[in-house]
Amino acid sequence: MISFTLHPHSCFFLSLFPPFFFLLCFFLLYFSFFSLSTSLKWVLSGILASEETYLSHLEALLLPMKPLKAAATTSQPVLTSQQIETIFFKVPELYEIHKEFYDGLFPRVQQWSHQQRVGDLFQKLASQLGVYRAFVDNYEVAMETAEKCCQANAQFAEISEVMSWYSDTQPVDRVTRSTLVLHDLLKHTPVSHPDHPLLQDALRISQNFLSSINEEITPRRQSMTVKKGEHRQLLKDSFMVELVEGARKLRHVFLFTDLFLCAKLKKQIGGKSQQYDCKWYIPLTDLSFQMVDESEAVPNIPLVPDEELDAMKIKISQIKNDIQREKRANKGSKVIERLKKKLSEQESLLLLMSPNMAFRVHNRNGKSYTFLISSDYERAEWRENIREQQKKCDFSLTSVELQMLTNSCVKLQTVHNIPLTINKEDDESPGLYGFLNVIVHSATGFKQSSNLYCTLEVDSFGYFVNKAKTRVYRDTTEPNWNEEFEIELEGSQTLRILCYEKCYNKTKLTKEDGESTDRIMGKGQIQLDPQALQDKDWQRTVISMNGVEVKLSVKFTSREFSLKRMPSRKQTGVFGVKIAIVTKRERSKVPYIVRQCVEEIERRGMEEVGIYRVSGVATDIQALKAAFDVNNKDVSVMMSEMDVNAIAGTLKLYFRELPEPLFTDELYPNFAEGIALSDPVAKESCMLNLLLSLPEPNLVTFLFLLDHLKRVAERESVNKMSLHNLATVFGPTLLRPSEKDSKIPANPTQPITMTDSWSLEVMSQVQVLLYFLQLETIPTPDSKRQSILFSTEV
Repeated sequence: MISFTLHPHSCFFLSLFPPFFFLLCFFLLYFSFFSLSTSLKWVLSGILASEETYLSHLEALLLPMKPLKAAATTSQPVLTSQQIETIFFKVPELYEIHKEFYDGLFPRVQQWSHQQRVGDLFQKLASQLGVYRAFVDNYEVAMETAEKCCQANAQFAEISEVMSWYSDTQPVDRVTRSTLVLHDLLKHTPVSHPDHPLLQDALRISQNFLSSINEEITPRRQSMTVKKGEHRQLLKDSFMVELVEGARKLRHVFLFTDLFLCAKLKKQIGGKSQQYDCKWYIPLTDLSFQMVDESEAVPNIPLVPDEELDAMKIKISQIKNDIQREKRANKGSKVIERLKKKLSEQESLLLLMSPNMAFRVHNRNGKSYTFLISSDYERAEWRENIREQQKKCDFSLTSVELQMLTNSCVKLQTVHNIPLTINKEDDESPGLYGFLNVIVHSATGFKQSSNLYCTLEVDSFGYFVNKAKTRVYRDTTEPNWNEEFEIELEGSQTLRILCYEKCYNKTKLTKEDGESTDRIMGKGQIQLDPQALQDKDWQRTVISMNGVEVKLSVKFTSREFSLKRMPSRKQTGVFGVKIAIVTKRERSKVPYIVRQCVEEIERRGMEEVGIYRVSGVATDIQALKAAFDVNNKDVSVMMSEMDVNAIAGTLKLYFRELPEPLFTDELYPNFAEGIALSDPVAKESCMLNLLLSLPEPNLVTFLFLLDHLKRVAERESVNKMSLHNLATVFGPTLLRPSEKDSKIPANPTQPITMTDSWSLEVMSQVQVLLYFLQLETIPTPDSKRQSILFSTEV
């Protein structure tokens, strides 16, 4: 019953109010108590869930105790009765205490009301902390006994490997959590409630217990992990792909202050908390990075064809599109959850199959392990962290402690989710789609003269891709590259820069991980913030890396603006002029610029790694563009002195700046529909007819380019450019919808991100070009008249 007293003057004022005022007061009081009561129920429900998990851990610990006790009375005991009593000391009592608490709390929460009382249960739980104290006092002896028994008895060692042991049953940790819970309960319990003094008493007992035991337990808990009282800490963890007998396996790798641990995340069943299995570990004192000369045989990395990776990307984009459509249609959550499950499967598969760069670690006992990563950045980062820690680490680990350490990984991990978009919050940035111009200005901080160059990487679909490389600046401590690159972004959020020392002396090359590599001098990264990059102006930044500073300028152009076709405004020059006008003026079937660029690339660029994919220096590209536009007779001399990637970039720029794409606005929708046909005969008939329907300058130029790209792909083993890679580079350039047919977002206030439907459109453009690249024969323009036999309808 609630009572309160009103001041006499208040009674006078209240008499002026209508009777419903008293009803309002009643409801306000009622709802305030209702709100407190609801909050209290939420806190108690959380306690129940926690107790249920804790009881399951205690049950798992007690499970082997009964058969061990039974065997103790036989002629071949696994453990003696005394050993069993020492190892499992007070564990049954702890289980009974928490079982009684759970059984008392559960029905009260189920039948909850604001009058319900629970303080007596918490007070009784706190009064039994003497059992906890006895467990703690025996803890060190129990651990030593268990370790000795593991060493002396193989059967018990096997049992101990599958037991959770004490890592999940630590009473001190439990009391610490209970103390925090008691604070929350008191926060939501009115002072007038009968539970309040009982909860306060339980809190007082718990705090006194923790105060008395904290100084004693800390060194004891540390000594069970590493000797000399040093505390084992987690320095770094990450998901990685391990190569196991030729198969790719997803692992969670943990670097501690004294060991490198590889674990597998167990499948979660019935909503239980995460758990890890230790696959292997290497003490840092025994770890080295595998050298080619020391290895018997470097395992072959099973490469996944680019076509398969692209098919995964298409599926991912399609599923994302479906999810957005279902959300807009307000369909049931079951449909969306099913789609999200499919998305998670496809993204996990892509993450597993995409990395191809080896990162190998070697144990002094002769065993080696291979991980696959997508970037030299991660490989260097792991090596640096391990080498730094090796200077100061010491090692000691028992089998029991290993099990405890593996169990603790769930609590210690800093990377909680596999890096999939499905794990991101809805309001997180989807990344940038378009072109990022980067000027690498200069670098300072090098201590001795070296031959220096930089590479640029961006993320795409969860892994990193190398996009550009500066020229080598020789024999200097202050390189001034001042080179500009245009980098295509596909949902990218991070730009990385790595600075290398070029080693021309082959005998001094580092030969780690089975390949010759230049030495990394520094590495750094910046986040690509969509808001900061909206204004399209150059932004200057400095990236610090291991004492080295690299100066950059960046500018972003969204894809819809960068690929927007401009109508021809001039009749002179070649860039931005219709291809028919250029060929007529030159009296040629293929524009001179196309022939010259192709000739130079075939002369010295066919074995250039990443030709057409790696960006050329933007200033060189602009110089070539200007030379071709004014018909400079010395253009061939200029080209012979330029980096071949700049020439490749000039050719791509020419096709991108055509006022109408090579495959024409009119025929583009037909190509997009034709490539989607499932019947191969109908598809070939349709695609060839459409191709031969192009205007003659367009057709002849395309066939000339097509032959060249096929020749480039023939050197794939050296230049790493497959037909698929080339189609990815040229597809969106040669095929482009007119503005009225484009799926480009029309909202000018959102120029940065790209819808999944647009992503699918880009992939369709890639598939069209790839189809023609894969065709063995294509009719020549002379046979164009014969194409009347083909159907013109899609």
